[in-house]
Amino acid sequence: MTISVSRSKNSETYYVKQSLYNKGNRTSKNVEKLGSYSDLEARFGKDNPLEKAKKYAQELGRKEKEGQREIIIKCSPVAKIPKNEKRLYSAGYLFLQKIYSELGIANICKTIENKYKFDFDLNAILSRLVYGRILFPSSKLATLELSKKFMEQPNFELHQMYRGLEVIGEETDFIQSALYKNSTKIVNRKTGVLFYDCTNYFFEIEQEDGLKQYGYSKEHRPNPIVQMGLFMDGDGMPLAFSINKGNTNEQTTLKPLEKKILSDFELSKFVVCTDAGLSSASNRMYNNIGGRAFITTQSVKKLKKHLKTWALDAEGWRISSKAGEYDLSKIEDTEYLKQCAKLYGKAVDIKTETFYKERWIKEDGLEQKIIITYSIKYRDYQRNIRAGQLERAKKLIDSNPTKLKKANQNDFKRFIKKTNVTLDGEVAEKELYSIDDSVITAEEIFDGFYAVCTNLEDSPAEIIKINHRRWEIEECFRIMKSEFKARPVYLKRDERIEAHFTTCFISLLIYRILEKRLGGEFTCSQIVNELRNMNMLAVPKEGYIPAYTRTDFTDALHDNFGFRTDYQIIPLQKMKKILKETKA
Repeated sequence: MTISVSRSKNSETYYVKQSLYNKGNRTSKNVEKLGSYSDLEARFGKDNPLEKAKKYAQELGRKEKEGQREIIIKCSPVAKIPKNEKRLYSAGYLFLQKIYSELGIANICKTIENKYKFDFDLNAILSRLVYGRILFPSSKLATLELSKKFMEQPNFELHQMYRGLEVIGEETDFIQSALYKNSTKIVNRKTGVLFYDCTNYFFEIEQEDGLKQYGYSKEHRPNPIVQMGLFMDGDGMPLAFSINKGNTNEQTTLKPLEKKILSDFELSKFVVCTDAGLSSASNRMYNNIGGRAFITTQSVKKLKKHLKTWALDAEGWRISSKAGEYDLSKIEDTEYLKQCAKLYGKAVDIKTETFYKERWIKEDGLEQKIIITYSIKYRDYQRNIRAGQLERAKKLIDSNPTKLKKANQNDFKRFIKKTNVTLDGEVAEKELYSIDDSVITAEEIFDGFYAVCTNLEDSPAEIIKINHRRWEIEECFRIMKSEFKARPVYLKRDERIEAHFTTCFISLLIYRILEKRLGGEFTCSQIVNELRNMNMLAVPKEGYIPAYTRTDFTDALHDNFGFRTDYQIIPLQKMKKILKETKA
């Protein structure tokens, strides 16, 4: 920095001047007004004040390079802000951009660009779709407009975005496999156990077409749907996905996607964990070869008669391999538990303890182990759910039973029975509705019981521990549906639909990595909302002022990513450095 002087007919005014490069052109600006020569003498002394002012300017220049110079901003209470000048920008995406860059997605896009030879920036399109999906989930048109909130402006048009979607949809398998390989360089992918589940997404249309078909909707909507199958690794991170027609049988979706993982991801030995609805005999057989294994839930109600009898037998239950056997019919008897504690050398807290029994079975050439667990806590949970459903059933009977329709196995209406005969055996004038006690009795038999099948020889405790983590893949679906608003889907063409879910998948992976880096200390809503609110106020020719609240979350964010946006002002040069760092 140097000293400049502005002269008029009767006065001289001294300034500290800074040289700048703006879009490739050299320019300058006055950063501080020092005043007249007499002001210099008053500030620096009468002994050569101009030389001291020059040294002061040099010191400011040094501080500028080190990012320590105080910035003085002058504002006028009577001057209007320039019309159409953008002043507020979103900075939360910078942390997503850092992970996006570490995953090498820009190089993935470059490989695709070389294959297709189009003239638009695929990486710019995909990155904005991903950041927008996390921060401002909306339609593709709105995403383009909302991406103008980011500090780096979009360099593509809407028609190019839609063309980019088609390319992304066509290359989704390549993107997934490349993304997995790149992700292993920045996070530990625990692929010893893979969790698989399915969900579906609806369209606000009525006409079936392509992937969009009528099928069983998990949200009970009368709209065409598509089905997503998702593999998650043992650390809760998405591994691979597939999109299938809405009328596809879920059980048939596992093997095709698993074959892609075997061939494209270079994985061969792993345990596939699913729920009962996805684990057909064919799927179990497929994961009984090649060093693979399976863990799947099993309905106790649907066991063969002899196995059901064994499963519900009160005798032969354990809490560990070292302890002896317990009788479930007596575990709420205090004296019985005292006797067991003396006999086995371990006291049991039945409110938290899980009892189990196991046996190997062989059917249709498949040998597997069935583990039955029993928990007082789970029993009470099921009874509490049923009590709430019975209350709803009684209210319906008392209010308007004509609304009664055929109920599914989990609907509270299953407890209501309809008769045409009075208690005296006479024909009633109108249909009578009441609670069906036989349904309650039949269900209570299974309260507290839970079953898992596997071909592993590991201890029941270890198998149960793995199976309990299936909730995390359900959470993946919840995040995509609730936080990322992946549904309803407004796209029509199949390849664009594939692209939509590819961006949702990438968004989920980036979110999970961010969540992991923050130590799991913050909820999904907290992470998304605070990132969304991390705005910066632009100060022309000076820098950016944070316009958000500094919190424990923002502190953790900055500590983990190595750059900060929470200083009182971020000078332009420092912000350029941050932008460059997030894309390195």
